[in-house]
Amino acid sequence: MTSTTEEVGVRPHPQRWAVLGVLCLSVMVVVLDNTVLNVAIPSISTGLHASTADIQWMINAYSLALAGLLLTTGSLSDRFGRKKALLAGLLLFGAGSAVAACAGSPQALIAARGFMGVGAAMLMPGTLAVLMQLFDERERPKAIGIWAAVTSLGFAAGPVIGGALIRNFWWGSVFLINVPVAALAIAAVAALVPESKDPAVRRPDVVGSILSIIGMVSLVYAVISVPEHGFGSPEFGVPVALGVVAMTAFAWWERHTAEPMLDLGFFKDRRFTGAVASGVLAAFGMAGSLFLLTQHLQGVLGYSPLEAGVRVAPMAIALLVTSNTLGQLVLKLGAGKAMLLGMTIVAGGVVLLSIGNTYPPTLAGLVLIGVGVGVAQPVAVNALMGSIPPERAGIASGLSSTLTELGSSFGIAVLGALLSARFAAALPDGVPSRSLSEALHSGADITVVRDAFSSGMSVSLVIGAVAVFLGGVVASVLLRRA
Repeated sequence: MTSTTEEVGVRPHPQRWAVLGVLCLSVMVVVLDNTVLNVAIPSISTGLHASTADIQWMINAYSLALAGLLLTTGSLSDRFGRKKALLAGLLLFGAGSAVAACAGSPQALIAARGFMGVGAAMLMPGTLAVLMQLFDERERPKAIGIWAAVTSLGFAAGPVIGGALIRNFWWGSVFLINVPVAALAIAAVAALVPESKDPAVRRPDVVGSILSIIGMVSLVYAVISVPEHGFGSPEFGVPVALGVVAMTAFAWWERHTAEPMLDLGFFKDRRFTGAVASGVLAAFGMAGSLFLLTQHLQGVLGYSPLEAGVRVAPMAIALLVTSNTLGQLVLKLGAGKAMLLGMTIVAGGVVLLSIGNTYPPTLAGLVLIGVGVGVAQPVAVNALMGSIPPERAGIASGLSSTLTELGSSFGIAVLGALLSARFAAALPDGVPSRSLSEALHSGADITVVRDAFSSGMSVSLVIGAVAVFLGGVVASVLLRRA
C-alpha cells in the first residue's frame, strides 16, 4: 500500500503498518496494567497484609512518576531518539513488573510501581511521535484511530484479563503477564521501528525539567489526597500552592531561557490549544465517570470483576468500529464540527450511564461513549500533532499526556468527592460511608445502600457529561477559527 507524503517530501515507510502494531502493543502494556491492578487490589491487600494507605500508594506511586516525568521524557525522546526512549521505557516497565510480581511487602510493591511509572513515562510520548513521522496526512487519521481504539481496548480488556488471572493464579500474575508482552514489544521495536529525533542539537533544560517535575508531582499529589483529606485540608492546599508556584516559575523560565524544553509558542496555535483543552475536559469527565461506573457495576448491579470487565468491553468495540469506518464522514465535517459531534455523543453516553440502574441503559451509554470517542479522538490527536513541528513531536505528546493525566486525576477526585458527599447524605444514620463496599457489609439494608450510591453517582456523572460537552464546544470554536 502506498501513499503520497508531500508534506514531508519522502517516501512512506514500507513497514509503517507493522510499526503501528508495535506502537499499539507498547501502549497496550501500560493501559492494561492500570486497569488490571484495580481488579487485583483485594487479593493484593490480603496477600501482602496491606493497609488502605498502602493500597493507595501502590496506585499513586505510579501516577506521580508518570505525571511528573512525561514532559521531561518527551523532551529527552526528541533530543536523543524516540526509538531509544521506547526501548528504555519498555525495559524499565518490564523489569518493574517482574519485581512487582515477586514483591514480598507493600513497600516493595510500591517501589516497583513507581519504577513502572518511570518506564511508562519514557515510552508513551514516543509512540505518537513515531506515528506522526511515519504516516502522511491522508493515512494519519486512520492510524491514530487504530491507536486510540487499541488504547480503549486495553482499558476494557484489563478487568477481564485481571479477573481471569486472579481466579486461576495468585495476585502477582497481574504484573507477571506484563513481562513477556514487554519482551515481545522490545524485540519488535528493535527490529521494526526507525529512529527519529530532533535534528537540532539542544542543551538539556535542567532547570525546566526540575520545575516541571516539582510542579506536576505536587499537583497530582494534591489531587490524589482529596478522597482521604478533602479539598479544605493542608494536605491538599500546600501541595497545590507549591505546584502552582513551580509551574508558574516553569512558564517564566521557558519564556526566558535560550533553549526551552517546551516552546510555549505552541499555545498560540488554536489547533494545539483546542486539542489540549478538549483532551483535559474529556479526561476529567470520562475518567471520573468510568471510575464510578466500575464500582457501580460490581457494588450495585452485583457483577463479579470478570463479569464487570466483560460488560465494559462494548465501549472499546464501538470505538474500534467507529474509528475505522467513519473516517470519510469526519473529513467531510471538518475538525471543528467533528469534535463537537464526537464529544456531544460522548456526553450523551455519560448521561445514559447516570440513569443506568440496570444494564441495558448502561450498555447503550457505553456504546455511545465508544462511538463518540471514535469520532473525536483521532481528530484531536491529528490537530494536536499536526500543529507542531515534527521534530518536537515528543515534547508535544508529553505535554498532552501530562495534562490529560492531570485532568483524569481531577475528574476522579472531584466526581468522587461529589459522589461521597451525596452518598453519605443519603445513607441512614450509623451506616459507614467511607466506601460502597464498607456500607454494603455493615448490616444495613442493601437496597438502601445501593440506592444511595446510585443517587450520588447520577449527580456526579451529569457533571462529568457537562465537562465533556464543554470540551467539545471549546475545541470546536478553536478548531473552526484555526
